[in-house]
Amino acid sequence: MKKSILLIVALLVATTVSVAQDRKQKDTDWEQKFEQLGTMLPTPNVYRTASGAPGHQYWQQKADYKMNLVLDDSNQSLTGSETITYYNNSPDVLEYLWVQLDQNVRAKDSNSPLIGQSSMKDTLNAYAVFRLTGDEDYDGGFKIKSVEQNGKGMSYTINKTMMRIDLDQPLKSGENTTFSIEWNYNINNRMTDGGRSGLEYFEDEDNYLYTIAQFFPRMAVYMDNEGWQNKQFLGRGEFALTFGDYEVDLTVPSDFIVGATGTLQNPTDVLTSDQVERFELAKKTYDKPVIIVTEKEARKNEKTKAKDTKTWKFKAENVRDYAFCASRKFIWDAMAVKLSEGNEPLAMSYYPKEGNPLWEDFSTIAVAQTLKTFSKFTTEYPYPHATSVHTASIGMEYPMICFNYGRPDPDGTYSDRKKHGMISVIIHEVGHNFFPMIINSDERQWTWMDEGLTTFVQYLTEQEFSENHLDYDYPSRRGPAANIVPYMSGEGGLVRPIMTNSEQIRQFGANAYAKPATALNILRETIMGPELFDKAFKTYSERWAFKHPTPADLFRTLEDASAVDLDWFWRGWFYGTDYVDVDLANVRWFQMQTEENGLETRNIKGAGQGIDGQDDGNKDFGSAPQPFVFQEWEGGSGEYRQTMDQNKIKQAAEGKNFYELTLKNQGGLVSPVIIEWTYADGSVEREKIPAEIWKINEKEVKKVFLKNKEVAKIVIDPDKMTADAYTDNNVYPRSQEGDRFEQFKDGKK
Repeated sequence: MKKSILLIVALLVATTVSVAQDRKQKDTDWEQKFEQLGTMLPTPNVYRTASGAPGHQYWQQKADYKMNLVLDDSNQSLTGSETITYYNNSPDVLEYLWVQLDQNVRAKDSNSPLIGQSSMKDTLNAYAVFRLTGDEDYDGGFKIKSVEQNGKGMSYTINKTMMRIDLDQPLKSGENTTFSIEWNYNINNRMTDGGRSGLEYFEDEDNYLYTIAQFFPRMAVYMDNEGWQNKQFLGRGEFALTFGDYEVDLTVPSDFIVGATGTLQNPTDVLTSDQVERFELAKKTYDKPVIIVTEKEARKNEKTKAKDTKTWKFKAENVRDYAFCASRKFIWDAMAVKLSEGNEPLAMSYYPKEGNPLWEDFSTIAVAQTLKTFSKFTTEYPYPHATSVHTASIGMEYPMICFNYGRPDPDGTYSDRKKHGMISVIIHEVGHNFFPMIINSDERQWTWMDEGLTTFVQYLTEQEFSENHLDYDYPSRRGPAANIVPYMSGEGGLVRPIMTNSEQIRQFGANAYAKPATALNILRETIMGPELFDKAFKTYSERWAFKHPTPADLFRTLEDASAVDLDWFWRGWFYGTDYVDVDLANVRWFQMQTEENGLETRNIKGAGQGIDGQDDGNKDFGSAPQPFVFQEWEGGSGEYRQTMDQNKIKQAAEGKNFYELTLKNQGGLVSPVIIEWTYADGSVEREKIPAEIWKINEKEVKKVFLKNKEVAKIVIDPDKMTADAYTDNNVYPRSQEGDRFEQFKDGKK
């Protein structure tokens, strides 16, 4: 008896284990693509709500700067002193402050060269060797002269690109503290040493063009969801910064022209009377740019090499950063952009003669179009100007000013590719005034929140630029769904989720720029529709203007403002690496059998079998539809049957075509299904099935469509609006190329 009991127990345990293993396998197969994000998002609180809006106790810090800067053109160095007033608006007591020292990425002890990967080849060109050896003569990084408060030195510790300043007295909530820093550094040659800012040298006339940023010790962000954002600057992940007001005095050689974040306070001190007059005219000119500093004046400046100096004075309010450009080579033009009553910022461009005629023709009008389009789709541009500065081989953004590529050949000619490349870079970098300069995300953590969102609205701007300034369609590189297919369907090990830290992204441009931009474009065009999406996207932009949004704030706001459940979308596009591949695996054609149509006596061998048919392997609709027999319903409650006119239902089905489609999700990423029906009479119909069709079975679904006319052809995603990776299996009847799809896909994967 005891042995029997033990045997029964053993069998029960074995059965339980077997069932558990089987269930585990089924759970693995069931991937929960439509589950809510739930705990993947941070818990809402008084600072950030479940709706995606700032909470009623939302707070953020502030940092004001007063700076005196001297640019020494003789030895290409910058010397500065700054007074920072830091406001603690948090509920916390701060015992120390963190300051960013981004120039230290080029210091002798920088970690960036150490973590960069490299390999040897049989031959190396000069640039490749330089990347390995570096510039031994260049002494980079900040040289901190002093950190003081009330004339007394403060205790500080420099850790690579971060500096901790210890406070004598803890900074309580609601208080502020003021301290000063003096520093200098040698400006890097951006053309050889790389970097987001620096100098470009023009050997022919021995002149420099300076585009200067990350040039001063800047307060790190202290946030409700993270505390201090003091991740080291390694070179890729950009910046998390605090809003504040700036007063900047910038001393340069007297023949230099300067552009900067903020409003010029003393134009009559630094410009000629003619230039001041042109500057004032530009503020009232809306149809085309006004040349403020002419090419003739710029060429004259190139030859002077003045020994005396001038001080340009600027003020900027509520900006998160500061940058400037300076050179004796600059041409300068500007025009006004009317956004609303009383809000007419200047669109401006600074460029050397080497940028003409391309820059004079297109730069400032591209700036103006960007302000208009981004203001329409996000939040209205609030600053006094937006400026595009030309220098070689770069695209980089700062509040009110950005540095952009696009240089014609020496004879002034340029290709369409160069023109479009320049216009796109200008639109993109000026667009960064909105993301992240106004809608202030943490670039050090989430590159896609500024690059991806900017690239998305860049696409919309390019289309409007084309409508207003070109007589052809703009060849946008990023945004259209089909353009992302090669990346998303590529080798799995090289693809990482969008939700990846800036320093860990592989295929940076595709991951952080193109894929999120494409995702939002598909969300707008295919899933939500432009009207609903545009309202929700603008809600996000206006909610988080001049604040610090996180990914969860974006995800939640777009759902909150649209009443569309998008958790499946964020999960698939942003947290996963699946791709779209909807396979029209089988089509079966039916008609109801009647005495009149005689379907029961017709030869229907192969009909209705579709591409999975087992009869004669037909790859078309067959010689006739497959019959089905109408049967009166006897189930359910009698009362319910009595409400149905079953004869009427039968009559309505007579002569109709029933098409059963089998759809397989080969790529794993759930997607809406757009179907194009081409009928035997040549007419065409489109249907869009929401992505929720995959809710019950994420791998395969069947659906019957009732059609009055006979169907000749079916195409899934005919306009390539969903980023479907393999279109050969989207068509029925299959072509010969389509027959090879499975072999092709298996070989690729």
